[in-house]
Amino acid sequence: MKLRSIGAILIGCGLLAGCEAIALTALGIGASTGVSHSLNGMTYRTFTEPLPRVRSASMRALQRMQIKVASSEKIEGGEGIKAMSGDRAIDIELESVSPSTTRMRVTAKKNLFVYDNATATEIILQTEKYL
Repeated sequence: MKLRSIGAILIGCGLLAGCEAIALTALGIGASTGVSHSLNGMTYRTFTEPLPRVRSASMRALQRMQIKVASSEKIEGGEGIKAMSGDRAIDIELESVSPSTTRMRVTAKKNLFVYDNATATEIILQTEKYL
């Protein structure tokens, strides 16, 4: 009987610890204000704005953050922007989903294996401020 009580307590503690992780994950998702991340280091968000407006806002955001634009080119379905900031290479893809909707994908890489999601997220948030 005593052994069952101890087992029930241990199982209960294990379940409670799992709830904390779920709660923290939900809090983090809610706090990101619509910015999503993928496992390959890409940060993305869709704006209800036409591509030229999102492009202009993203260029202003990069300028405000003092990130130098290296190149800008047309890509299939949109536009690609390459930028540098210190030791980070930043790739921005703007994809026209519809005439009034644009998906923005940002990747900030420090080196081959290290992604900087915080910088990528900030570029998206600063772009949103200019829209």
